Amino acid sequence: MIKHLACIMDGNRRYAKQQGMMGWIGHRHGVESVKLTIDFCLKNGISYLSLYSFSLENFNRPEIEKNYLFDLLIEQAHQGLEHFIKHGIAIKFAGDRSLFPAHVLPACQQIEEQTAQGTALYLTFLFCYGARQELVSSVKHLIADVKNGLLDENSINESALRRYSWLGDIPDPELIIRTGKVKRLSNFLLFQAAYSELYFLDCYWPELTEHHLHEAVTYFKKSQRNFGQ
Repeated sequence: MIKHLACIMDGNRRYAKQQGMMGWIGHRHGVESVKLTIDFCLKNGISYLSLYSFSLENFNRPEIEKNYLFDLLIEQAHQGLEHFIKHGIAIKFAGDRSLFPAHVLPACQQIEEQTAQGTALYLTFLFCYGARQELVSSVKHLIADVKNGLLDENSINESALRRYSWLGDIPDPELIIRTGKVKRLSNFLLFQAAYSELYFLDCYWPELTEHHLHEAVTYFKKSQRNFGQ
């Protein structure tokens, strides 16, 4: 079984519009697919789950949609806390923390602290995240530590770059699933996805089913992974 599953949760707004709703309402419907995917990982022994929740490019969206998303995040964090603790789910938010909205950051910190002891599933929400920006941030911190004598420049390698990344040293995702009828990574885990299998689904995120997830895992199991050897 795979160790780390990552998902690009695309198509919430298009799903809502298809249903005759305002676009941002689709994010609330997408919450059920998040819960479904978490339960799937718990049932199938997947230790790491990373979900692309809000990209840096998403800041270009209308204020009403952004505020709806931020409020939904806080609401679901508080409502899900007991479930996360009960099932041993450790939550982390990975992204540019300097851009976390002021009213969202305390909720993120609280849920990280209160779920820190979880070991059944390490769940990362990529929030205010962009892979290119993550790489730039990592390099800047590496350079700063070299200048300050905290790091020997000769020790800079892939492992060092990983440690300085927003995701830290969690294992790379073996499988990345994208919904939304689009086939691209969209600035998602560009460093960590070097050897990931990519699986694109012809459905929107709120339409995701357990069958879709099983199909993706089956696809992964049939893939030949020789890493260039």
